[in-house]
Amino acid sequence: MVAEEKPRTVYWLDNSLYLNITNRCSNNCWFCFRNFKQGISGFNLKLKREPTTSEVTAEFEAALRLKRWNEAVFCGFGEPTARLDILLEVARWIRKRCGGSVLIRVDTNGHGYVLNKDRAVAEELRSAGVDKVSVSLNGHDEASYAENCRPMFDGGFSAVLDFVKRAKTAGLNVEVSAVRMPEVDVEKVRAVAESLGVPLRVREYIPCFW
Repeated sequence: MVAEEKPRTVYWLDNSLYLNITNRCSNNCWFCFRNFKQGISGFNLKLKREPTTSEVTAEFEAALRLKRWNEAVFCGFGEPTARLDILLEVARWIRKRCGGSVLIRVDTNGHGYVLNKDRAVAEELRSAGVDKVSVSLNGHDEASYAENCRPMFDGGFSAVLDFVKRAKTAGLNVEVSAVRMPEVDVEKVRAVAESLGVPLRVREYIPCFW
């Protein structure tokens, strides 16, 4: 159980500050621990409402007084590109406030172009000061991706591949991530990542049942 009751927009792990700007997601991954837990490391990430830009930056500013952080990561209990404009506004604020001392990363499911029709998502991220995107890919083809991630639309796997390609073209530092569990063929995902010319980061599965 999460000890802290107040939902957090900004939380931290090690030397990174994380920004939880939405709980909306275009996937419903069966293994996602937001289905089973209120948060992580004592932080409640179940938002009662979506925060404004000023609320996010105020919490971020307060966290800056605690210590020196290496990076700011848009990652919480939802897909950050579902609130692309807020993400961009906050990223610009962080870049102005912190200069180049803080790396800005977006952890995404890669559905940004589906969620934001007619937007140059990767280019906008880069222009706002985002340095890196970590794109979750828990499947090696449409069938395995659909089974594990249960996207709200058809062609979820193809959408992720398209996002990775566009992010590379935009000049972002791109990696693909996958969770190590029996339902994910990590070596086949690795082959997909290699075909895209990006590295694969394997994340350990966090069990949700005790």
